[in-house]
Amino acid sequence: MKFIVFVEGFTEQKVVGPFLKRWLDPRVTRRPGIKPVRFDGWREMEKDMAKKAKMYLQAPSHKDVLGVVALLDLYGPTFYPGHLRTSEERLGWARKHFEEEVGDPRFRMFFAVHELEAWLLSDPSIFPRDVGSELSSMAQMPETIDFDEPPGKLLARLYRDKMKRTYKKVVHGGSLFARLDPNVAYEKCPELRRMLDKMLQMAHSAGL
Repeated sequence: MKFIVFVEGFTEQKVVGPFLKRWLDPRVTRRPGIKPVRFDGWREMEKDMAKKAKMYLQAPSHKDVLGVVALLDLYGPTFYPGHLRTSEERLGWARKHFEEEVGDPRFRMFFAVHELEAWLLSDPSIFPRDVGSELSSMAQMPETIDFDEPPGKLLARLYRDKMKRTYKKVVHGGSLFARLDPNVAYEKCPELRRMLDKMLQMAHSAGL
């Protein structure tokens, strides 16, 4: 049995599956697989997500699929209606919009608020000392870092200013996620917690 996890980029394809499994596996009697499916950015995900989700959920060849989970950065997409400004408004609208588009309770839409790097910010100790010291004040509520300087841009600035080098999402993100305890991120990132709790519920409902 496995989850299909839709992601929007190479970093997510590399790190999300192992990271989620480190939290899920100790909480189930049989460990589910996690198969990442990469889209080429949020535009392709918006366009093709419903069709691909239905394929995985309905095709006889995919009888072992527990569910399809889509993960997208809240920062970046422009598909939100113009009057929605806050994170809460955009999250509520997007979840409802995409889940209704698929129309299957085994599909769930989630967001990294405001970017995947917010999970990393929950533990400043995984960063080089000069960078981590700048993040300590943000570690308790990393999902509140806003649209003006979302987590990826914040890290790019800190690596440039403190380390005199470029933050490379695929390279640095991979090593940082390998060091991040998912239990720490779970406690500090409510949207991540929502996703993990739902995946655990789906696994338990399937007898895992």
